Amino acid sequence: MRIVSGIYKGRRFSPPTNLKARPTTDIAKEGLFNILNNMVDFEELKVLDMFGGTGNISMEFASRGSKDITLLELNSTNYSFIRKVLAELKIDCVNAIKGDTFRFVEKTSTKYDLIFADPPYDHKDLDKIPDLVFEHSLLAEDGLLILEHPKDRSFTSHPHFYDHRNYGHVNFTFFK
Repeated sequence: MRIVSGIYKGRRFSPPTNLKARPTTDIAKEGLFNILNNMVDFEELKVLDMFGGTGNISMEFASRGSKDITLLELNSTNYSFIRKVLAELKIDCVNAIKGDTFRFVEKTSTKYDLIFADPPYDHKDLDKIPDLVFEHSLLAEDGLLILEHPKDRSFTSHPHFYDHRNYGHVNFTFFK
């Protein structure tokens, strides 16, 4: 994996083989951030990364100047890897929390400008994530939710649907 742009551009990090995560591909990540370049001011964003995995997406936001990033990761191995890479890169704007995303959502009163959710593709509650975000009013005014999901899922009929992009096996649906 590599960081595509920003102050850490080109930095590579390799997750251990026992990491239970499916990192967003570099091509999909580059496409996503090209879209976001025209939509947001990275330095002003309050970001929530709901399923941190490798930390790949949060590190990309940090590299592009986001200063307030919360990353949630339940798996201990993944969480340790994320903490290690954040320390190596001296990234201090990512608040990595080891915990369950669904419990966090129920308890937080914080509003985010951008929420990125990349749950395991076989997660039993993947389809419920957009409703969960909106039911708990997690988005700030004009906030954006981005859900990464497999191609066999469609959210075009969701009342908050905004856009959909496909990068091979990686799909992003945007909600406002």
